[in-house]
Amino acid sequence: MSTQPTNEDPDWETRRRRAGIIAFLVGAAAGLAFFAFFPGLPHVIDWGAIVVSLAVGGLTSWAWRSRLAKKHVSSR
Repeated sequence: MSTQPTNEDPDWETRRRRAGIIAFLVGAAAGLAFFAFFPGLPHVIDWGAIVVSLAVGGLTSWAWRSRLAKKHVSSR
């Protein structure tokens, strides 16, 4: 097995991880808010809404981390 390459900047990894967590929470909250408050939908949070909200949170986290990585590479 090969070892993972180490990054030169551990502070960058901390910021990237924190941004990913915040993006996940914002995405999940937005998904739940959509199911809870959007007019015309039954205002019930069921397991499907929770699973979709978690998926939206994961997608948001992934997208935000990739955007930060691209900005970090281009700024070097």
